[in-house]
Amino acid sequence: MLAEVILGKSLNSVCLISSSVPRTGEGKGKTTPAALPRWERLDNGQVEEMADSDDDDIPQLSSHTLAALQEFYDEQQHRNTDPGEDNKYNIGVIEENWQLSQFWYNEETALQLATEAIMAAGKGGRIACVSAPSVYQKLRELKDEDFSVCILEYDKRFAVYGEEYIYYDYNNPLNLPENLTPHSFDIVIADPPYLSEECLRKTAETIKFLTQGKILLCTGAIMEKEAAELLGVKMCKFIPKHTRNLANEFRCYVNYDSGLNSEVKYS
Repeated sequence: MLAEVILGKSLNSVCLISSSVPRTGEGKGKTTPAALPRWERLDNGQVEEMADSDDDDIPQLSSHTLAALQEFYDEQQHRNTDPGEDNKYNIGVIEENWQLSQFWYNEETALQLATEAIMAAGKGGRIACVSAPSVYQKLRELKDEDFSVCILEYDKRFAVYGEEYIYYDYNNPLNLPENLTPHSFDIVIADPPYLSEECLRKTAETIKFLTQGKILLCTGAIMEKEAAELLGVKMCKFIPKHTRNLANEFRCYVNYDSGLNSEVKYS
């Protein structure tokens, strides 16, 4: 049986077209490398043909195709580990990883939340972004403003941002560096990765440890009751949007007098 591999580099996708090979990929309609049965990606990033199988119906990829796949993965790895100085902080320069429940805000929402955080922190303020990398990236784009910011994130690809990156796992909410002292941030903006009481409760421990008082929480509308109980926050009028449409309604919550409750949009 013949199979054709199409590398869509501009779409960052790898597709295999074959009537006998099912499509996979988190139900998003996107084909992942798992759908290709005759090769595997090794830990060192190399693409290698898998051992022969007795099933002659499984399509085999040519050496030319394997070389093209290797080139594709080399480019992907370079993009994800070295974004480059010119666009280092652009939203999307580090791609979403759905397996980590990553969904980036669109440009308008990221700007709105970043500007809100700057105004809430005040001149010379300190801002902590907990599991909110696209807001962090937008804050760093606004580098002429007088504030400091750090990102607490599980995904180690964001270590490209140097000392501002702090590895964070919500399952260990207070496992933080010693130099991250209690109540040392003017505002904490947090976007827990999962819509569950457990995830919000553990993330709330981190938030309350870090903040001097102000909290900007972004999570699903279904978490409104839990957010109020755990952090004393109330839902805002502003509705955040993502680059992709999500099934769950998303909202922002604060515990202070916020510009997100006004009709004015930052630009």
